[in-house]
Amino acid sequence: MRSIYVAGLGRGDGRQIVELGLMELLARRAHRTGIFRPITRGDDRTLELLGERYRPAATQSGVTAEAAAEIYAEHGVEELISRLVTRFHALERECDALLVLGSSFATDDLPRELAFNARLAAEFGAPVIVVVGAHGDHAEEIAMEMRTGYQVFSDLGSTVLAVVANRVPSGTIVDPGLPVPCYVIPENPSLSAPTVEQVMRAVDARRLQGDEDALRRDVLGFVFGGATLPVFLEHLTDGALVITPGDRADLLLASLAVEAAGTVRPSGVVLTLGQEPTKAVRDLTARLAPGVPVLSAAADSFTVATTLAGLEGRLTADNPRKIDTALGHFESHVNTADLADRIELARSERITPMMFEHTLLERARSQRRHIVLPEGEEDRILRAADILMRRGIVDLTLLGRPEVIRRRTGDLGLDLSGVTVVDPTTSPLRASFADEYAEMRAHKGMTRERAEELMADANFFGTMLLHRGAVHGMVSGAAHTTAATILPAFQIIKTVPSTSVVSSVFFMCLADRVLVYGDCAINPDPDAERLADIAISSARTARRFGVEPRVAMLSYSTGHSGSGADVDKVRRATDLVKERAPDLLVEGPIQYDAAVDARVAAAKLPGSPVAGRATVLIFPDLNTGNNTYKAVQRSAGAVAVGPVLQGLRRPVNDLSRGALVTDIVSTVAITAIQAQEQG
Repeated sequence: MRSIYVAGLGRGDGRQIVELGLMELLARRAHRTGIFRPITRGDDRTLELLGERYRPAATQSGVTAEAAAEIYAEHGVEELISRLVTRFHALERECDALLVLGSSFATDDLPRELAFNARLAAEFGAPVIVVVGAHGDHAEEIAMEMRTGYQVFSDLGSTVLAVVANRVPSGTIVDPGLPVPCYVIPENPSLSAPTVEQVMRAVDARRLQGDEDALRRDVLGFVFGGATLPVFLEHLTDGALVITPGDRADLLLASLAVEAAGTVRPSGVVLTLGQEPTKAVRDLTARLAPGVPVLSAAADSFTVATTLAGLEGRLTADNPRKIDTALGHFESHVNTADLADRIELARSERITPMMFEHTLLERARSQRRHIVLPEGEEDRILRAADILMRRGIVDLTLLGRPEVIRRRTGDLGLDLSGVTVVDPTTSPLRASFADEYAEMRAHKGMTRERAEELMADANFFGTMLLHRGAVHGMVSGAAHTTAATILPAFQIIKTVPSTSVVSSVFFMCLADRVLVYGDCAINPDPDAERLADIAISSARTARRFGVEPRVAMLSYSTGHSGSGADVDKVRRATDLVKERAPDLLVEGPIQYDAAVDARVAAAKLPGSPVAGRATVLIFPDLNTGNNTYKAVQRSAGAVAVGPVLQGLRRPVNDLSRGALVTDIVSTVAITAIQAQEQG
């Protein structure tokens, strides 16, 4: 059992990002996680956030601040600590890893509160990660704060695991010279920035324009609309919230016009004094930039400005975009792999869907690769790209019309500033791609004119980018058929020399394990030779993604109990797998129940190293495989990640046209990992 106690030296340290990052780390490696707050005061937003995001993590608080005060007054501090320790251990017994959230410093008695945190950490047997807030401090002052934090908790009997300085001015180099790892997390304006929704609530405004996505835009500054239009435009910057009297229709229209033109992207507009624009103006704003939020507040501009002074952003469960930004920022500045080793977090043998997803993102980030997404104008692709960039998982190229992508990005409130956008129809690469493709396919009668036409197709263009080495992988299919995605890959990328067939697998994430299903998407009725290739490729893919392969060659018959052409094909394929990959554990023909259920396996194939423990299940044909994966997905509530293509010289993966944003993120991460393996 491993527990971590997060403690700070006072208010304003931005500890929430550290707590979120540590919980992400625990969730990657532990099957059962928990969050414990010894003393809670009012609405505990952090406990709520972590409990919601990492469900089914167990969340529990010890006692309320009021109850703690009563226990302390009547029975003394030892009784209070005893009760908290009892509740802690009750939760600890249910978890493989536990995050303890230290004091929120709501009192002014800092020394006693620090001592209380240190005592609890010692009684819980939990090492401490000390967080100090460094907002606005100089390097030596920050280093001194870090040394003080380490010394305070060490002197009070705590085991200090690491010290984190948070909200450090960008570019500041800090070396406290401590005997434990020290991490410096720079100030990130988008994390401390409030959202438009927070502003709306703070000033009791009414929304006139913009959807839920628009309300999640970060407010990075304020521009007050009292000047003439030319002066106003000079001061308008990206992320600025415009605050202007409601009768200044000129400034409202200008704010939305610069977004529509793509020159400046304000976060929104607050119209004050309760004056709302006319219908004609509102019709025009809706045409200019419908994604820009426009609010109406009854108060005057000065009152609104005073109310918003000092308003800071916070991480909440209903704002995943800010959570992704926070996690990406934390993971960019904290060596999470080293930290996991220090707390001796061995990976659980049981793998939940969340653990599998976190592992994918962690591995993809470890060697960042460049992925092209041909469907760059599709909203789901844009949302996924936003997440991938915020988390720092991959570099991206989107294919599509820049003006369309820019407009949709603005409407959805996304930030894709680090993404490359290429329009295949106007790209200077189109001509050279056409030349090469025409030469490549000349034996099939391909003409230069037809090649030029095909290179306007995003999937062909993206595949040529991959072929040329400009990107490391490609993901498509959210708005295209499987054939449209993989045909260019077959023609241009082609298969690895040792593989006779391109095939696919799905990662089926069940409640407590991950199974690999192949082939459920590509080959309708493979013969024995191809089925053996599919099995070997699927086993390699499984091992690559952390699933130890034990291969079951599925049929309607187990062992020697049946006969017929279909069973004989599977039996022959099994023999070929044993010949070609003698170190691979494989069993077949075998029925599905005997492959995954130990009790059935004991009756049908006693002593088999695969039966009852299979992790890679190979279906005899597409009809069986496709129906089975969908039945398990829908009936057992499994998360199906895929199809993941295997056998190509460079990674290309196909999305389901019903893919969710999370599916796209996972598939891009898988593609990046495949690219890492291929160098």
